[in-house]
Amino acid sequence: MKVAVLDVKGKDTGRKVELSDKVFGIEPNEHAIYLDVKQYLAHQRQGTHKAKERAEIAGSTRKIKKQKGTGTARAGSIKSPVFRGGGRIFGPRPKDYGQKLNKNVKRLARKSALSLKSKDKELLIVEDFDFDTPRTKDFVQFLSSLGIQDKKSLVVLGGENNNVYLSSRNLKSSEVVRDSEISTYKIMNAKSVVLLEGAVKELEANLSK
Repeated sequence: MKVAVLDVKGKDTGRKVELSDKVFGIEPNEHAIYLDVKQYLAHQRQGTHKAKERAEIAGSTRKIKKQKGTGTARAGSIKSPVFRGGGRIFGPRPKDYGQKLNKNVKRLARKSALSLKSKDKELLIVEDFDFDTPRTKDFVQFLSSLGIQDKKSLVVLGGENNNVYLSSRNLKSSEVVRDSEISTYKIMNAKSVVLLEGAVKELEANLSK
């Protein structure tokens, strides 16, 4: 599959890059995508929620009233969950929400996500570039030249590029990641995926296994 390579101004360079059908042209496996996105979102949960139960409440343990003769229910410690300020019954405890997923399934999910973007014409290839200094204005101009300034976008770098990365940090609708940081969730969450030429080679090398 050959795709035109654009420059930083969004113009066709006249060159084309050959995209591997093993990565960008497979039959998408929606269930693999679902599993990988589910795992990603689960890992975003901190799981630090905690409520104090009866044994953890500070307070007296004396019996607050006699057992019989009051006409009301029996009552022991003031820390009982039925009283205001008492412990909580079966309250939340710290929990790890992480899920395990086979590496082959994760690889299949990412290839499926990239193939979907390629099929839907939401994948752009741009030649490698850099900014002289980090400037949000320059990055906005770059997105505007590609016609995706109003869309949620994901820009994938082929290596470390601090100027481009820092230029994008103030924008909520766009995210810049290295090829090693790409995930199925980020691909599917973006309306447009922009791959720099260097990233294409790295992705094919990592996902063609």
